[in-house]
Amino acid sequence: MTEEPAILSEQPVVLASASRARRAMLERAGVAVVAEAAAVDEEEVKHSFRAAGLKAEEVAEALAELKGKRISSRYPGVLVLGADQMLECDGAWFDKPADRAEARAHLQALRGRKHRLVSGVVALMNGQRQWHHVDVATLTMRDFSDAFVDRYLDAMGDAVLTSVGAYQLEGLGSQLFNRIEGDYFTILGMPLLPVLDYLRQRRILAS
Repeated sequence: MTEEPAILSEQPVVLASASRARRAMLERAGVAVVAEAAAVDEEEVKHSFRAAGLKAEEVAEALAELKGKRISSRYPGVLVLGADQMLECDGAWFDKPADRAEARAHLQALRGRKHRLVSGVVALMNGQRQWHHVDVATLTMRDFSDAFVDRYLDAMGDAVLTSVGAYQLEGLGSQLFNRIEGDYFTILGMPLLPVLDYLRQRRILAS
């Protein structure tokens, strides 16, 4: 039987994201959450942003705001959190892998190298931007073997398709790294502590 998380918030917030990790970290922190995925063609948006010369930080923030706006009109008077994450390695942007072969290729491209995870969150109410925060973590993958990649992919199954980089740091993905610099929550997909601080400012959480 799964234990329900304790709720400390005075009212729920809406999370404009399909990410289970983002919803879980908010709920474990005591925030009541209504999660609704926003219909955004991220590939097309990223392509246009790349052509415009935007940095990964700007793209994460812009996508977070776009997702939030798509949902905010459905929840008048309710705070909506849009969130997005970018993985950048030597100027290249990585998306969630489409299949096992692409996940393998991503891991092989990232091994032995540093990459950045950029997590952005934008708060909106009635479609209007209220607040935003962007944070960056730097991760160094160890130089693992192809045999390890295949064993890892076998163990993870379809879970490797649910996040950029084909890993979840909170699980088996921790074995891929030998150095991590930055905030743990940022790596999971949202800079949680600044979000909680903002919710206290809005009196959604008690201070």
